[in-house]
Amino acid sequence: MTEVYPWQQALWQQLAGRSRHAHAYLLHGPAGIGKRALAERLAARLLCQRPAGLEACGQCKSCRLLHAGSHPDHFRLEPEEADKAIRVDQVRELVDFVVRTAQLGGRKVVLLEPAEAMNPNAANALLKSLEEPSGESVLLLISHQPSRLLPTVRSRCVQQACPLPGTADSLAWLRGSLPEQADEGLAELLVLAGGSPLAALRLYGEGVREQRAQVVEGVKQLLKQQAGVSQLVEAWNGVPLALLFDWFCDWSQLILRYQLTADERGLGLADMARVVRYLAEKSAQFRVLAMQDWLLAQRQKVLAKANLNRALLLEALLVQWASLPGPG
Repeated sequence: MTEVYPWQQALWQQLAGRSRHAHAYLLHGPAGIGKRALAERLAARLLCQRPAGLEACGQCKSCRLLHAGSHPDHFRLEPEEADKAIRVDQVRELVDFVVRTAQLGGRKVVLLEPAEAMNPNAANALLKSLEEPSGESVLLLISHQPSRLLPTVRSRCVQQACPLPGTADSLAWLRGSLPEQADEGLAELLVLAGGSPLAALRLYGEGVREQRAQVVEGVKQLLKQQAGVSQLVEAWNGVPLALLFDWFCDWSQLILRYQLTADERGLGLADMARVVRYLAEKSAQFRVLAMQDWLLAQRQKVLAKANLNRALLLEALLVQWASLPGPG
């Protein structure tokens, strides 16, 4: 059974309580807040032959087939390999599914995630199905980065922002998932995950705290000239590029904020607070702004899965970072 997250209840009542459904929804929001679970719950409700109020009954033929992964009127589309694009021939299979008659006589439901993984040809191939779906078809598109979608795709869907849970709800859920962790550690995980509790749980499993400690120590050694650029690039080989750029973008923003406000409460997590303050005091603001612009541009390429030379990119990052403190 799909997990029900407490922060989604108001949205669920709004979505599941509709007497008429749109032919296409775009469920969007940060990664790690439960959009997939919400879409699967809605798909089950839309396909159910005997819905019990706002929920699928779980007992009818349709519910049993869906649970078994063999429902003939349910189509799931995602990249064939992690971090790869959704190709046009995959979307053509979806289009063929949409034009067919529902085998159980009810709705057909498509779940597509992440929508931004469609390459331009794939996205264009989907447009007619989004605009004029056949019969009782409902397409559920999930997006973590809706700005990367073609405007023509977004405009053909009912766009539904999914709620980011509050800190209290997130911590309560994490306590249930990681009961052995202290609240301080859970709060730190949540910050590292940008407030997304499911992302925090995933990052914990991937060893994010150990990776973060390694990177923080390396940055401190770099600034003290105790470690070289090439040495750190090699040492950080197991740390995902997306995480590295998230952290360096965050640190550059904190440096700039402290330069503008001198507010000690805005120095971020304790592990880098002293470094942030040091760099804010020793770096010319124009250097920080230039660094931030560069970081944001490179981060977009990383998120877009561009073909990047990891070693050269990290070398460029660390050379610029090491040169931040100094005369203007």
